[in-house]
Amino acid sequence: MSGTYFQVIAHYHVRDGEERAVAGFLSELALASRTEPANLSYDYFQGVENPGHFVILERYEDEAGFAAHRESVHFQDIGLQQIIPRLERRRVESYEGANVA
Repeated sequence: MSGTYFQVIAHYHVRDGEERAVAGFLSELALASRTEPANLSYDYFQGVENPGHFVILERYEDEAGFAAHRESVHFQDIGLQQIIPRLERRRVESYEGANVA
């Protein structure tokens, strides 16, 4: 596969005691996000040394695909309403990448 893609890396730092809830909501969000037309992958990881730190790796066909993700009902309901209020802080980075055949 060749071409470019849009990569998002998010770091979520969860409030004490919210780790299990956030992990559950991220599971739901990941399943729904993977069904989006422009989504190429959506994975998340929980820190071993710091279980309150989650890293989310999202890949979309382009920046417009990521923008559509942020407008989706599942992101609005799960991400904005359920996950973000349980965070101490977050950092979201975006990159353009190239697939090389």
